[in-house]
Amino acid sequence: MKDMKVHIFEFLAHCKFEKNLNAKTLKAYKIDLKQFHDFLQYQLDKNPSISEITKEEIKAYIAHLVKKYEIKSVKRKLASAKAFFSHLEFEDKIAINPFRKVRIQLKEPFRLPIVLEMAEIRRLFKVVYKEKRSIKSKTSFRYQTLIRDIAVLELLFATGIRVGELCGLRSNRINLHEGFIKVDGKGNKERVIQLCNKELLKALKEYRQLSSPKLTVYFFHNRLNKPLSTQSVRFMIRKYVAKANITKTVTPHCFRHTFATMLLEEGVDIKYIQRILGHSSILTTQIYTHVSNQKQREILASKHPRNRLVLG
Repeated sequence: MKDMKVHIFEFLAHCKFEKNLNAKTLKAYKIDLKQFHDFLQYQLDKNPSISEITKEEIKAYIAHLVKKYEIKSVKRKLASAKAFFSHLEFEDKIAINPFRKVRIQLKEPFRLPIVLEMAEIRRLFKVVYKEKRSIKSKTSFRYQTLIRDIAVLELLFATGIRVGELCGLRSNRINLHEGFIKVDGKGNKERVIQLCNKELLKALKEYRQLSSPKLTVYFFHNRLNKPLSTQSVRFMIRKYVAKANITKTVTPHCFRHTFATMLLEEGVDIKYIQRILGHSSILTTQIYTHVSNQKQREILASKHPRNRLVLG
C-alpha cells in the first residue's frame, strides 16, 4: 500500500502537468498537504494511509486549524485537502471521500478593508521623491533600488493590481510606448490595464532605462536579477510607511483597496472597477461600497450645512 506522501506527490504532479496550475497554487497545495499529512501522522501515531482517514480525523484537523489560523487561511488549507481527496476519489484510490461526510461551516468576520487617505498617500510619495532628490549618484545601487521602489509604489496605486500580479509581471507584458500592461490574474485570466498617469509612466520608464542592461524576464527584479518577491515588496512598503509616519498597518493590498475606494468615491461605475481589478464576481468588488458608504457618513456628519443651521 502506498504511503500518503506518495499519493500527495502524484497529486501535485497531476496538478502541475495535467491541470497546468500556476506555481503559486502548487506551492500552496504542497505546504497545506504537508501540514495535513504531519497532523495525521501525529494524530494516528504512524504514517497515515489514505484508506484510514475518516470524518473524525477531518473534524479533528478542522478544530486544530481553527485554533491556529484565521478563517480565511483555514478555508484555503481545507480546500487543498478537499481537492486532494476529490482527486483520490476520481482515480478510484479511495472508496469513500471523508470530506463528503463532513459539513463545514466557517464564517469569516466582516472587516472593512484598510484604506489610505489622500493625505497619507501624499506623505508616502513625498518621502520617496525627497529621498530620490537627495541621492547625488544616479549610478549607485541605492539610487537604482529607490527608482525600482518608486515604480512599484506608483504602479500599485495607479492600477490596483495584486502584489502577486506585480511581481509576476513579465517585461514583454508591459508597453510603455502605448501605455498599458497585460496582467495574468487569478485563474490565469488575462486583463489589460491602461497606464494613464504621467508620473507613473515617468517612473516606469526611468526604472526600465536603469535596468535595461540587465533586463530580465520579469520586469521587477532584485540585485541578483531574480524576480522581486512579494515578501520584498511588503518589507519595502513597511519601510517607506514608517518613514512617512503613517500609523496604519499598510500592506500591498491596501493600495488595491485605496485605488478601488477612491474610484468609487469619484463616481466610477462599479462594473468598470470590477473589470480593472480582475474580480470574477461583482460581489467581491461590492465590499468597497461599504467603505465608500462609511466615508459618506463621515462627510455628511461633519460637513453637511444642516449641522450648522440653528433655528430660533
